[in-house]
Amino acid sequence: MKGKTVLEQQLVWIKTVVFLCALIPLAKLGTGAFMDNLGANPIEKITRTTGFWTLSFLMLTLTVTPLRRLSGWSWPMRLRRMLGLFAFFYGSLHFLTYAVVDQFFDWDGIVKDIAKRPYITVGFPSFLLMIPLAVTSTDAMLRRLGGKNWKRLHRLSYATALGGVVHYGWLVKKDLSNPIVFAVLLALLLGFRVLLRCAERNGRQRAVPRAAVPDSLTPSDSGVRKTSG
Repeated sequence: MKGKTVLEQQLVWIKTVVFLCALIPLAKLGTGAFMDNLGANPIEKITRTTGFWTLSFLMLTLTVTPLRRLSGWSWPMRLRRMLGLFAFFYGSLHFLTYAVVDQFFDWDGIVKDIAKRPYITVGFPSFLLMIPLAVTSTDAMLRRLGGKNWKRLHRLSYATALGGVVHYGWLVKKDLSNPIVFAVLLALLLGFRVLLRCAERNGRQRAVPRAAVPDSLTPSDSGVRKTSG
């Protein structure tokens, strides 16, 4: 038990390291922009990099629960909110790069793109689904919504991740290696949750008949009666 427990002081260091590491992609983009080293199409470079890291942090966020269930470690749960917020952060940069830098607030053009380009048709609502997840990520919103409602709402992260993978796959026309990796990883993460739900349901179904047996028919009670008789 002691080996699976991370002290609070160690957790502060872990969260600090994770926070700084999560800023590395942004720092590299900023340095590249400052050095004029983002390639022939800087807007495309920024859009694709921020989109890649949006999906990466979504996958990391969805990995926390399987990691906790398989390892028994509880401390990764303390990182889940930060990872999810970084997914929203890079998703916001991804959208703003498209809407502000690429389209220059041309909302008519953006609406036409959403209607005409399938990868934007999927990607735009996937980003919108991240907004309520970020807004309700605080402890205060968890208490206000209640645990069950909060969990139901945050299952939107599955749809967000699925939409993000489809968006990436339809955007990339030649090299599909990264979208395929994300798709396989997402399938494993969601498949684990399905198996876990089935195992928990079977466990409850086995427990119900046992609980429904009248006390007078339980073996222990029968033994008591025989003894007393």
